[in-house]
Amino acid sequence: MDVGNILNTGIQGFQKATAKASEAAQEIASQSVTDASQDSIDSNDLTQSLVDLKVAEFDAKANVKVIETASDLLGTLLDVKA
Repeated sequence: MDVGNILNTGIQGFQKATAKASEAAQEIASQSVTDASQDSIDSNDLTQSLVDLKVAEFDAKANVKVIETASDLLGTLLDVKA
């Protein structure tokens, strides 16, 4: 078992989730600014952006758990070898 690969997978997943959250937040902000001046908010676009933001949050939390587990596993392996 390669703990380094597990840790890298968790970190890469977290980075992707962070990027997705930033993208969704930017979409929400741009829709709010654009639509506020036009008084016509497209609820489908806004809803999809909010869903994307929530999914990114869940993805980030899941990847944090992967990182924590890999860290705990690495700590346990180091304790066994020491």
